[in-house]
Amino acid sequence: MIRKLLLLVLLGVAVAARADEAAIRKAAEALLAEGAKVEAVSKAGFLGLYEVRLATPEGVRILYSDENGTYFFIGSVIDGKTQSDLTEARLRKLNAIRFEDLPLAQAFKIVRGKGTRQLAYFSDPRCPYCRKFDQELTQVDDVTVHVFLIPIIAPDSAAISKAVWCSPDRTKAWLDLMLKGVQPTAKATCDTPIEKNLAFSRKYGINGTPTLIFADGQRVSGWMPADKLSKMLDAVAKR
Repeated sequence: MIRKLLLLVLLGVAVAARADEAAIRKAAEALLAEGAKVEAVSKAGFLGLYEVRLATPEGVRILYSDENGTYFFIGSVIDGKTQSDLTEARLRKLNAIRFEDLPLAQAFKIVRGKGTRQLAYFSDPRCPYCRKFDQELTQVDDVTVHVFLIPIIAPDSAAISKAVWCSPDRTKAWLDLMLKGVQPTAKATCDTPIEKNLAFSRKYGINGTPTLIFADGQRVSGWMPADKLSKMLDAVAKR
């Protein structure tokens, strides 16, 4: 009898949890803009909140909700003890792209030192934060950076990207451009993978530059200072 009562209690808890998630999903769907949809609802693991995972054209996004779907929260949750951004860490995991799924033949490489650590870098030649990131990369050793050209910033980004790709030494042309402001002189008449890169970016919601993909699949949007980048590369390499 006690075992049956316990089973009934557990079933009641499970049904209540499903009911909460269904109510939250329904309330969240009423808020969404066109092109977005609720992918999943689950407990966030802190503050009694629920995580509402959204699939959007820009990739996976997160809302937080109370248990009834009455209030929704947009923003980052910071762990006060570790000072880490829990929301950012979660989004990196949800937006991860398996490194082995990257079409590396559609990128050129920047190799520093032994080049043991791996990084994919989606960039636009007109992106100011990409220039800043390339400056930071000069201070990072033992890394191979696979540069994917995705011209999305300015009208002339595509022509410059093609000129870089058509250069005899793509890596030199890119670094001269991003570090010294020297425009590539090659004629942009060769076959390039740029359209394929743009299609790949659309598929995975990469719509900003710089976007970084680490060897464990983690995705980071925006530039990173050299010291933080090295720490992440080391952490990934140890896994």
